[in-house]
Amino acid sequence: MLKKLLALACVVLASPLFAATEDDISKAMEGYLGIKIESVVKAGYFGLYEVYADGNIFYTDEKVSAIMVRGELYDPRSKKNVTEERLLKLTAIRFGDLPFAQAIKLVRGDGKRQLASFEDPNCGYCKRLARELQKLDNVTIHVFLYPILSEDSLRKSRQIWCSADRAKAWTDWMVDGKEPSGREDCDTSALTRNQAYGRRLNISGTPTLFFADGERVPGAIPLARIEQKLTQAR
Repeated sequence: MLKKLLALACVVLASPLFAATEDDISKAMEGYLGIKIESVVKAGYFGLYEVYADGNIFYTDEKVSAIMVRGELYDPRSKKNVTEERLLKLTAIRFGDLPFAQAIKLVRGDGKRQLASFEDPNCGYCKRLARELQKLDNVTIHVFLYPILSEDSLRKSRQIWCSADRAKAWTDWMVDGKEPSGREDCDTSALTRNQAYGRRLNISGTPTLFFADGERVPGAIPLARIEQKLTQAR
């Protein structure tokens, strides 16, 4: 564990600034990092402050004498990754605010449970996730095409979006490996809007999942955890 923490930690020394308030810390951090600071709160450990900006958590002291740029806080008593838990809360969204008209809708069973995912058609982890999601029942999955890996990803996304049956075209490709072969000259502005929306949410990798409670989970997580989250989110 110690080796992992040391490998992740990257401390950037800064000139001391005798800041007394969260606002002072925010202004100083914006000056050092060159990005807009969204929040500054006490971290609860070592007198550190948690600084949230651009989808990331940074840590500093009240004097901004040092900045932890890449690192995670662990609580040895609870055995929890404090940074990870905070990020889940800070990056949560209002599920109902998602632009569902720009997504492919997959309904299984009664469709009562809700899940949204941002995926690239050439993402290997997305394909593994798609195969796992086939095992879910009583769920509605909103797939937002999010082509960020290559020009071919955009081409496949256009072909899938322009298909007469988008859900089938998506499943055929992601689960069965049957390449989309339809036209790609329909109105594909939804894909451009998905890309812009994803950038606003700081979605930098696929798949990225969102559950009904708004929690964001990056990566192809195990099916058991998805089932657990679907149940909790309801």
